[in-house]
Amino acid sequence: MHPPHVNILRSTSDRIREGSPFPLGATWDGLGVNFAIFSAHATRVELCIFDNEGVKELERFELPEYTDEVWHGYLPEARPGTVYGFRVHGPYEPEAGHRFNHNKLLIDPYAKQLVGNLKWGPELFGYVIGSKDKDLSFDDRDSAALIPKARVIDPAFTWGAERRPAVPWDRTVIYEMHVKGFTKLNQAIPEPLRGTFAGLGNPRVTQYLKTLGVTAAELLPIHAFVDDSYLIDKGLRNYWGYNSIGFFAPDPRYLQSPFVNEFKEMVNQFHQSGLEVILDVVYNHTAEGNELGPTLSFKGIDNASYYRLMPDEKRYYINDTGTGNTVNLSHQRVLQMVADSLRYWATEMRVDGFRFDLATILAREPYGFDEGGGFLDACRQDPVLSSVKLIAEPWDIGPGGYQVGQFPPGWAEWNDKFRDTVRAYWKGDEGKLADFSARLAGSADLFNKRGRKPWASVNFITAHDGFTLNDLVSYNEKHNEANGEDNKDGHSHNHSWNHGAEGPTEDRAILALRERQKRNLLATLLLSQGTPMILAGDEFGNSQHGNNNAYCQDNEISWLKWDDIDTADTDLLDFVRTMIAIRKTYPILHRTRFLAGEYNEELDVKDVTWLLPNTEELAEEHWHDGNGRCFGMLLDGRAQPTGIKRRGDDATLLIVTNAHHEPVEFTLPEVPEGDHWLRLIDTMEGRIGKLPGFGFGAVYEVGPRSLALFVLEARDRPRRLVRQGIDAILDVQEGGQP
Repeated sequence: MHPPHVNILRSTSDRIREGSPFPLGATWDGLGVNFAIFSAHATRVELCIFDNEGVKELERFELPEYTDEVWHGYLPEARPGTVYGFRVHGPYEPEAGHRFNHNKLLIDPYAKQLVGNLKWGPELFGYVIGSKDKDLSFDDRDSAALIPKARVIDPAFTWGAERRPAVPWDRTVIYEMHVKGFTKLNQAIPEPLRGTFAGLGNPRVTQYLKTLGVTAAELLPIHAFVDDSYLIDKGLRNYWGYNSIGFFAPDPRYLQSPFVNEFKEMVNQFHQSGLEVILDVVYNHTAEGNELGPTLSFKGIDNASYYRLMPDEKRYYINDTGTGNTVNLSHQRVLQMVADSLRYWATEMRVDGFRFDLATILAREPYGFDEGGGFLDACRQDPVLSSVKLIAEPWDIGPGGYQVGQFPPGWAEWNDKFRDTVRAYWKGDEGKLADFSARLAGSADLFNKRGRKPWASVNFITAHDGFTLNDLVSYNEKHNEANGEDNKDGHSHNHSWNHGAEGPTEDRAILALRERQKRNLLATLLLSQGTPMILAGDEFGNSQHGNNNAYCQDNEISWLKWDDIDTADTDLLDFVRTMIAIRKTYPILHRTRFLAGEYNEELDVKDVTWLLPNTEELAEEHWHDGNGRCFGMLLDGRAQPTGIKRRGDDATLLIVTNAHHEPVEFTLPEVPEGDHWLRLIDTMEGRIGKLPGFGFGAVYEVGPRSLALFVLEARDRPRRLVRQGIDAILDVQEGGQP
């Protein structure tokens, strides 16, 4: 029955035609709109048409046809702008996995745009809240007034001369950022645009990113998502966005205008600037939670198909995500929905890649993780998806959930071993030498198999989840009190160090050491083999005041504080720009083959040599010396990085790291008479200074907790190799682009 308080015109069947079961969703063909929705267990589906604001329900049409488990119908008079939702009839049998309740208006899983915001209330739940029977009870109240509605869109857009940058993986430098947080306090952006796609697409933003030197912006989730009710009750919001409810629609909070083309305009601006756009996507769970969660979309459309349920108790959900439910990628129609979503964003919206939240979930079959599972196979064979950047967060909380290095060829992966090892090394932890060297060299122990390349390791020191770089060197403990969970949320094992004072301090010695540690960490990131990822704001010391789990802080805790650039020393920003410029200049820092460390007798070279301060090579016992904290990494540019059996012509570089609290005298490797080493970087210096040269047998004092980078200027090597690096440094100093 229809709720008695809703006055609706039940439309006659001759006003809606059969239409087509493909494509799914609402599709305008120039004359009308085809509606199609999958449900294997429904008995009837109603299409509900609303006014432009999504407030008043005007008409209902029963979808007249059912083909291959797809309900479909065609409305000749419908146009772009039509606002709609679905009511799906079927059995309400939670113990059998079915939770149909036609009193609940449902969001189309293929909705391209949403109208209105979710308003929390008991009407959103399929059961009666407070009932002794819990979710076995049945609630017959209408939820339409509280739920966002879908809007039919016109996908037409003029891209002009836009071209995908197509940056090769080995030259990629990723910048992780939040649409709102990046622009909200940025006075260079017109105030009405701040916090939106239009604001992010402002030329001032792309100019800044180009000047910084990054090549790709990785955006935290922008798919339509829900603010959790428990956060709303505490006056907070889901800021990060890892709570999706629609995989095709951009979240309305990021739209300055009512048109989804705003996102396309932003992508167009990035592409015209040579910058790629990567989306952080959340296909592992939805905002509907567990058996006690709301009925917003999938749960009411076909709960038993869309979610992984307990095999013997289908009332309950498998919760490998820690959020209450797990999307069932083993079902062919659910897999199709995710693949369709990815293709939509890659083709229609022209994004350049995806970072998959809790990607281990996506590779799970009922028997566990399988790198040959349906989703990964679908991506590998798809001509669209196999051509864009695919990045896995390779873990979840389920059995065997940690899978770093186990994804198939074609995928890159977040490498948390890099993060933890580099943090621990520079903090001065014992016994990190061997592991630290492996991370510098591209983590071959994890990724060197099946033809995978060093770029498969996405290296990072910080990310949205955890401390910012400034807070990593300023706090021993997390300070998440603002989250309202008694500081119990967030990670407690951060490998952080406050260097003598918790939080802000005026102690100059502590401040100087913190700044040097920032440079050490960033230099390590940008000199390591693999794909570097920088957290937005780290380049100028942005702080979250010790909050390492700011997922619910849609305020100045999380928003980037651009005033810090104007009021603080810009040395760190210049240092980051310089390091990116150096990385781009010297191909040996982003090789396409893993370093072997073995002597090539035919070419008389070794691609990498690990040196003690006295220039002896590290032996087995040195790698296991718990007190070892200083060594050199010699990258010989004569070693051919492509596997061709001839000498290469890259520059030769020497990276020296010293995590001791005292200086170390390091003897530079011997060079032929007339050749010399040029020092490019020394993190002991706050600014990039002169580039002194060092000749035969020179001893260089590597300061306490510092890193130095040298390039070999050799008579038998093209001088341009050295000059390019020097020119890049000078160009940055003079305000040019890396």
